[in-house]
Formats: sequence, structure tokens, C-alpha cells
Amino acid sequence: MKPEELKYNPSHEWVGVTEESGVKVGTVGITAFALEQLTDLVYMALPKVGQKVTTGQEFGEVESVKAVSPLYSPVTGEVVAVHSELVDRLESLAADPYGDGWIIKVKLADPSGLDSLLTFDQYQKQCAE
Repeated sequence: MKPEELKYNPSHEWVGVTEESGVKVGTVGITAFALEQLTDLVYMALPKVGQKVTTGQEFGEVESVKAVSPLYSPVTGEVVAVHSELVDRLESLAADPYGDGWIIKVKLADPSGLDSLLTFDQYQKQCAE
């Protein structure tokens, strides 16, 4: 997915929505900007498939040598996939944050919640401030 096509949480998580068998699924990850701020990642805690996530609520965390940062869901729904291989190769996050660096996939409970997220331009402006 291209960064310009995604929606963003002010807390630096992104979501891209696709339709799979008539169901809207949001792929969630962390932005390149956040990864630059965190630098050397050492640990990541992820949810389990079947877990419910809610917009604005914590669904996991990422730990760098500098700090532990919670991950906040940009969408509400049920986790249908977890990129568990990331835990053993956190360096791949920074290499491709908007592709192979995805973290979870969520079957959306309410796609209208996407309207409250930032566009790419709005997110870029927030990062510049």
C-alpha cells in the first residue's frame, strides 16, 4: 500500500482498507516517522487472532532501547490476522513499514470510523509541527 492511500491515527498507526469476500478488512501498521523516532526496536507485543480491538484503545506495544510505546488501534473490529513473524525480525518494520511491516489485520465493525482518521497530508502536517 502507498502511504498516500492510507488513513492515520495521530499516535502514528496507519490503516489501509481492502475488501475480502465482501468484508472490509483494515491492515494496521506503524508509520515510518514513528519508527525513526523509536530507533532500535527490541520487543513487540501483539494481540491474538479473534481479539476485539477498539478505535483509540491499546492493542499491543513496541519497545525500543529508548522507550516502550503502546500501539493504538485506528479501527474497531476483530483481529483476523497477526504478523507474528515480525516479533523475531523487528528490523523488517523499518525496511518496509507500509508493506511487509504490517502488524495486524482487523475485520471492521464500522467502516465509518475511518472518517475521523487523518489523511496522509494531515498526518504529514502533524509530523512537521
